[in-house]
Amino acid sequence: MTTDEDKRGAANAAVDEIADGMLVGLGTGSTAAFAIDRLGERVRAGLRVRAVATSLRSAEQARALGIEMLNFADVAATDLAIDGTDEIDARLYAIKGAGGAMLREKIVAESAARMIVIADGSKRVAAIGAAKLPVEVLPFARSFVAGRLTDLGATVALRGGDATPFRTDQDNLVLDCHFAALDDPLALDAALAAIPGVLAHGLFLREIDSAIICKQGQVTRIDRPV
Repeated sequence: MTTDEDKRGAANAAVDEIADGMLVGLGTGSTAAFAIDRLGERVRAGLRVRAVATSLRSAEQARALGIEMLNFADVAATDLAIDGTDEIDARLYAIKGAGGAMLREKIVAESAARMIVIADGSKRVAAIGAAKLPVEVLPFARSFVAGRLTDLGATVALRGGDATPFRTDQDNLVLDCHFAALDDPLALDAALAAIPGVLAHGLFLREIDSAIICKQGQVTRIDRPV
């Protein structure tokens, strides 16, 4: 099995949980794109759903497949969110945001009655921390926030570089952080949230209810204890 086949296997398993009449949050990234493809197939087969997307790219893909899209600004809650991840461990702690959509992803995740993360087997780790941790920052506060992140022990890089910096859908910047160790994700989450100018970060510690992971064609599921 290839990595893409495993991504598709996890995505299909999650989309098969979508029921008629649901309002669904659609994630961003290569694995989420497989989920959107599968949802489009189910819609063409008669499934009636509405959706919101965590990025302009995902919204465009979904519309092209005939999925009814809503403006999230008009939506207070969703039934189910499905999204990919960069890393996830058995605690359902995850690092997300390689695609730069972590602000919208976190908002949609918080809106959802349930959030399912989908991934191929390479994304499952013993403990998160090897992947870069993205931080979305107000451009006005870039240098200030970078200094505070450095004080927290991070090696900080502006995504895209100074010449052609990456811009999020909100026209903000992303600082990619590497930490030598991520021993206390909850404490880091609180420290990042306390920095003025930080708009979002890629630590997802409370939002995920289930993970569906496909490795070499075998689908496994991790659920958060009730």
